[in-house]
Amino acid sequence: MRWDNLSAPPDEGTPDRAAPAAPPLPLALPGAIARTFDTPDFAGMTFYEVHAKSIINRVPGQSRVPFEWTVNPYRGCSHACTYCLAGDTPVLMADGRTRPISELAPGDRIYGTERRGAYRHYVVTTVLDKWSTVKPAHRVTLADGTTLVASGDHRFLTERGWKHVTGSMRGAARRPYLTTRNRLLGTGRFAVAPKRSTDYHRGYLHALVRHPERARRGVRLASTEAEALERAERFLADAGIAIERVAGRPARRSTVVRVARPVDADSLAELVRPLEEPTDDWRLGFLAGAFDAGGSCSRGVFRVGVADDGHRRLVADALDRFTFRWVLDGPGHRDTTAQLRLTGGLPERLRFFHLTDPAVTRKRSIEGAALKCAARLQVTAVEDLGLELPLWDITTGTGDFIANGVVSHNCFARNTHTYLDLDAGADFDRRVIVKVNAGELVRRELAAPRWRGAHVAMGTNVDCYQRAEGRYRLMPPILEALRDFANPFSILTKGTLLLRDLPLLRQAAEVTRVGLSYSVGFVDETLWRLAEPGTPSPRRRLDAVRRLTDAGFPVGVLMAPILPGLSDDEESIDATVAAIAASGATDVTPLALHLRPGAREWYARWLAREFPHLVPRYRQLYQAGAYAPQAYQREVTARVRMAARRHGLHRGEAGDNRRLPESPPDTPATEQLSLL
Repeated sequence: MRWDNLSAPPDEGTPDRAAPAAPPLPLALPGAIARTFDTPDFAGMTFYEVHAKSIINRVPGQSRVPFEWTVNPYRGCSHACTYCLAGDTPVLMADGRTRPISELAPGDRIYGTERRGAYRHYVVTTVLDKWSTVKPAHRVTLADGTTLVASGDHRFLTERGWKHVTGSMRGAARRPYLTTRNRLLGTGRFAVAPKRSTDYHRGYLHALVRHPERARRGVRLASTEAEALERAERFLADAGIAIERVAGRPARRSTVVRVARPVDADSLAELVRPLEEPTDDWRLGFLAGAFDAGGSCSRGVFRVGVADDGHRRLVADALDRFTFRWVLDGPGHRDTTAQLRLTGGLPERLRFFHLTDPAVTRKRSIEGAALKCAARLQVTAVEDLGLELPLWDITTGTGDFIANGVVSHNCFARNTHTYLDLDAGADFDRRVIVKVNAGELVRRELAAPRWRGAHVAMGTNVDCYQRAEGRYRLMPPILEALRDFANPFSILTKGTLLLRDLPLLRQAAEVTRVGLSYSVGFVDETLWRLAEPGTPSPRRRLDAVRRLTDAGFPVGVLMAPILPGLSDDEESIDATVAAIAASGATDVTPLALHLRPGAREWYARWLAREFPHLVPRYRQLYQAGAYAPQAYQREVTARVRMAARRHGLHRGEAGDNRRLPESPPDTPATEQLSLL
């Protein structure tokens, strides 16, 4: 076949204008080759050519999609869409913070567990060793949206003990294994740490500094904790304000300081002045400072003590803002300090610590806490990825660790793109895994006796007609195999390169059902350049829809993703639906933005950079998980339906596919379109 030369020296038989990539290959797979292409379209990109072991993959049973089997010839995407990326898996460190597993090193102190009596308890342990190995990989998905990639031999702690990712009820492979009836144990998914912005600094200092108007004589910092004082001094120094501690007997529960330069007194007062409309960063900093100043976490009880009514109202407002549950305990007969007590157990305490990041680490300890689970850690799917992948493995003193909120040990891998030993950020659209034997595998698996001719969906995970397809041409042999076996299939794409394969699609449609859909979430070209810079423009995609419908194919449009605050208003929806109708599409199906773990963090950074005023709205919409609330989805769907009626379209069903008409119109000659 075309790719038999993969094991040959790099200068033999390389694709046109391709050269072996200089960076070391991240995949320890036999026959894998890294390439770069000396063209502007692929500047800065590396393609890793691998021989996959399987290609037709079963969709997890709990998935919301209406199909069962998929084919993905690529992993990673040269479209460079903003909402297609995943992040590193965080591990719970001994100081209560988190660190990506890829950054751990022998000697690091982290949390593990050990059994004491009837319960396991969290204990501090040490990373003894770390390495990676290559094994067949599986993806485990949990009810709270957490995704974990591990080998089949890997074990997670469930309510029924340790269970392997895969196993069998009988035979040599018999062993306990995960099913959708299992619930993992742990703290629940970790929150993302706050940005150290100016507002965060100001909020933190407002909680600590007392009587700033006395800055020349001496103000109180409401803490004697070294870590809190060092942070306050550092934040003040960042603002250009130098302070010095006042010698003498320290005040009760506070430290007296004064500005080193009289001219800084007014600057200090202005810096710690509360904002008229506090930002979320300010609130997070304020909560961190309030906890460092008057907070405690002892015997599982989390409290923040505040004597000042104004501060108490600010703490309550900030806790409400981030949906923490709390109660107010009145002051005791010897103390005028009111106590705001957090409820919800250890998951909520950790969420507070990770979301706000207080400075005082001793207060963040969960040492000795019993391992109980109030989080949504039900297993919803276990998926065989069909690839041997590098999987991270660490050895700890307890034999386990807390990975993104679940108790885990051995052969753990980072989420999504990182299980390929690639960075989950820019690498997703800069480094693409190419399954060069995809066509051969499809033909072989369709010929297998166990295959029953089920519908196969393509482009639902990674676009099979992304820009790289123009170089690698993986789709023609896949389509030829599906045609030869008369196997029904559908394609969802943003790529106009689909038109290159129109003759093959017509041949397949003569013998089986073929469904074609384009993804067009909006037609605003300014938004397109920001959110989907590597894709064909929406107008060009709709031109491709017209070409396909003129060739006799009924083509649906998945109006996705609809971006809250950016493309969900009536004007934007009406313009998009009107353009879809004008293209000749048979139907339109709306789909609001879905932010799975990892993609959520990447998209949040993009949103904060491009549209910071929308960040609070997204936090509210997606606070419960990867999907927007049902009420919002119904509202958006209603807008699309009304626009569709106005423009003569109906709402389609995802995965809908049809045969060609008996006598389709003549097909015009096609040419490969440019990809930008």
